[in-house]
Amino acid sequence: MSEAWKSYEEVAAYLLEKNAHEFGLTDVEGKQKIPGHRSGTCYEIDAKGIREGSEGFVIVECRRYTTSKQNQEDLGGLAYRIIDTGAVGGIIVSPLGIQEGAAKIAASENILNVQLDANCTPSEFTMKFLNRLMISIEERFGIGDSCSIEVFTKCRTCGRPFKAVKGETVCPDCPAKSTPNLKSQVEQLD
Repeated sequence: MSEAWKSYEEVAAYLLEKNAHEFGLTDVEGKQKIPGHRSGTCYEIDAKGIREGSEGFVIVECRRYTTSKQNQEDLGGLAYRIIDTGAVGGIIVSPLGIQEGAAKIAASENILNVQLDANCTPSEFTMKFLNRLMISIEERFGIGDSCSIEVFTKCRTCGRPFKAVKGETVCPDCPAKSTPNLKSQVEQLD
């Protein structure tokens, strides 16, 4: 699909608008051009988020790169657009997230990293941001269809996902299970 990037931008803007309050926004506007004050140039941005309380706007950049994370140069370009336009920050939306150097730029220039799966739709998506995960799945059932769901949790000790049974918080393979002192410490935290 040669225009998958265009659909990705539209879905990203829609989902950001739908969840604007989660990002501290009152509104998300679609693709538009905004002027650069320092450079005198004009930038086409993928979307524009309006901060709550009329405290400025953020530039939304969508990049549907499916083979590499956003790098330092990518975020450096967005950081300059933020400075040049007078924006108060930015949101970078991509399937794979950002590299370490890019994360440093994002932190210093108030750029939020949002991971949105590459083949998302308005009703089926996985979106990660600020240690949050949003999942939407649309399933239609007919006669004879069945569905099963398995729920996994993250181990409090080693961080690996595992299928929890009766409220367990430590995975069965975790070294904490085999060490009585560490196991009792973990249980005390619960």
